[in-house]
Parts: sequence; C-alpha cells; structure tokens
Amino acid sequence: MATLSDVAKKANVSKMTVSRVLNHPEQVTDELKQLVYQAMQELNYVPNYAARALVNNRTQVIKLLILEEMDTVEPYYMNLLTGMSRELDKNHYSLQLVTRTSLNIGKCDGIIVTGMREPDYPFIGKLAIPVVLFGENLHGYDFVDVDNKKGTYVTTKHILELGYEQLVFIGIDEEEPFEQLREAGFMEALAEIHAEGVILRVKNSSREAEAKVSDFLTKKKGQVGFVCASDRIATGVIRAIQKTGKSVPEDYVVTGFDGVFLDRISSPTITTIKQPLMEMGEACARMLLKKINERNKNQGKHIFEPKLIVRGSTVLEE
Repeated sequence: MATLSDVAKKANVSKMTVSRVLNHPEQVTDELKQLVYQAMQELNYVPNYAARALVNNRTQVIKLLILEEMDTVEPYYMNLLTGMSRELDKNHYSLQLVTRTSLNIGKCDGIIVTGMREPDYPFIGKLAIPVVLFGENLHGYDFVDVDNKKGTYVTTKHILELGYEQLVFIGIDEEEPFEQLREAGFMEALAEIHAEGVILRVKNSSREAEAKVSDFLTKKKGQVGFVCASDRIATGVIRAIQKTGKSVPEDYVVTGFDGVFLDRISSPTITTIKQPLMEMGEACARMLLKKINERNKNQGKHIFEPKLIVRGSTVLEE
C-alpha cells in the first residue's frame, strides 16, 4: 500500500506539500495540487481520513437538524439530503440526520438546520459550532434559499397574463420570512397593474386548503386564479374546485410552489415554481464546509433563482 512518502517522491515534492494538498488545498497552487493528485492516482494512494480527522481535531461528521415533521410520502427532504450527501461525500464527510433531542449525541464539525421557526432561534443561538440554515432568516445567520418573493411574483404575473382579474393567495399559516416574502411577491405583481387580491392562510395541508377554498367558493362568483404557497396546498385547492363540478384550468386556474413531486402526480398537473433542491443541498454543504475551514467566518447568503414550470393547472394539456 502506497504511503504519503511514496506520493511525495513520485510527485517530486515534500511530504509537507502532500499533507497540505490533502488538508489545506486552498493554501497550495493548482499546479502543485495537480502534481500530487496525479501521483496519488498512479500509486492508487488512498488517504487515511480517520487519521487526518484526528490530526486536524475534526470528526468528519456534519449533522442535519430538522426542526419540523417530515412527510415520508413527499420526497422534498430526500432531494435535499441527496444534494447535501453528494457534496459532503466529495469532501470525505458523513451526514448524520438528527432531531432536537438527539442533537447532542456524538460530536460533529458543523450543523445544517432546516425547519426553523421564530421560537427556535434562542436554542440555535447557544450552539458553539458553525451553523448554516436552509431557509431565509432575519437574524444574521448564513443561509441558502430560493428567491421566495420572485417565485410568487412570477406565478402571479403568469395568471394575470392569462386574463384573470380576481386573484387569491393561499398562504401557509406561519409568521416566517419565507411566507411573508411569498405574500409580498403576490402583492407586488398585483400592485403593478393596480389590481386587488385576497390573502387566505391555512396550515401546509391539502385537506385544510380544500376545506378553506370550498367555503370560499360558496361565497365567490366569477373566474378566480389561485396562487398557492406550496404544491400541497394547490392539490387541496384543485380538489375543492372539482367537488363543485367545475374544472381546472377551464373554470379556475391554480399555481403551486416547490416542484418536487406533488406537482406531477396531481390531476391536472400543477403549474409551479420549481426549487432546485439537490443544488440547494449541495450549496448548504459547501457553505458549511467553507465556514468550518475559515474558523466560523460568516458566509452570508446564497439565493437560488426560481423557475416557473407551466402545466395543466393553468393551461390545457395536449
């Protein structure tokens, strides 16, 4: 089995240089890195990552703390986890999924947190290791998210361009930045043409959305376009419309937000904002690893561009 010395000799560099390439690649020129990587490949050298972790006082473990209930039927988190794991694996880190009660079992080098709500910040503020949030926040924590405001702005504009004048936003009943931004995008699109809209809020549940909209439709007449804060809510809205004997998109149009799974199995399929969850997961991992390597230095934010996917809930499918 090849050793560090063998790699150094093959690359015609010092052992210190090889060690630096493995442990602190940012301190080494691209030319030197290429020499060392080529020597490693030719010798089939496999670094001892457990030994490296001990030397660097690292665990090579990243924890993902999920502070909300996961629905195992919807692969939202599976896409996110896949992205994180893919990036961490490239950097020889393992990902450990934890809850609030299991967070302190075992050490780690950093934590990615998702599902944050306002009451959780005092708890997160006590953590002494690097933290990155999946989801926008107003507390100065580094985060990764999609442009929530632009997302609903785009879906609202899409419905307005179809000729609808009565619009309803069905939001998630959470006083959180992502929801406030989605509502703001809806209102901004309406304000540009001096149109008026209605905002209703429900839990992120298709059943609750169905009940809310069923009640709304008994009182509201005429063509209405529904802008929903999630695909899950959009499926409930579509069911409510269909139970009245009306059709989507012939009588009403509906848009969602997420574009992970439910948008494609709904009938009709849902026009939605697609979040690039795998890429967002990768970005969370990259940001946290950079923060670890830079001794907990602030990394700021990484906001992804939303993508409108037009489907059968707003236009007739062929």
